Amino acid sequence: MQKLATLILKIIGWEISGQIPENVKKVVLIQAPHTSLWDFVIGRFVFWHYGYNVKLLIKKEAFKWPFGGIMKALGGIPVNRRKNEKTVDAVARMVNEHENIVLVITPEGTRKRVDNWKRGFYYIALKAEVPIALGWIDYPVKQGGIGPTFYPSGDFEKDFKEIEDFYRGYRGKHPERFNLS
Repeated sequence: MQKLATLILKIIGWEISGQIPENVKKVVLIQAPHTSLWDFVIGRFVFWHYGYNVKLLIKKEAFKWPFGGIMKALGGIPVNRRKNEKTVDAVARMVNEHENIVLVITPEGTRKRVDNWKRGFYYIALKAEVPIALGWIDYPVKQGGIGPTFYPSGDFEKDFKEIEDFYRGYRGKHPERFNLS
């Protein structure tokens, strides 16, 4: 699947760069901007290109018949998007149960424009004691990949400022839906 995904990305004109450091076996990878259903499609090819064992937190509504089986086969984990500290605990436990895992989360939580990202990704990484990798996509230039990887310090405001600075300027398929453009 890895070679096929690499070929498809090349054929459709996407350039992929960066990677998760080889010594990192467990990571929470945030993906932004998230403005289109195509983010999932391109992202899935990118993860196959890398050969990563990914799990994706996806709204539970996407798992209704007939898509539930497909979503699970693609690494999807259904989540209730309501604020729930038990979800953070459960997902952190799941991360710790795996020897190798890339947990993909879109912190915007939706393809619509939001002014504030959800913080669950941060607290999952903190609780599971794993790093956060910054996955990115820039539609107009057909580029994407993985940027810096860092361990959360516990100071959300400080760490999030660095995350915001990294993503500022990247453009989604629908740039008006991304609050850091």
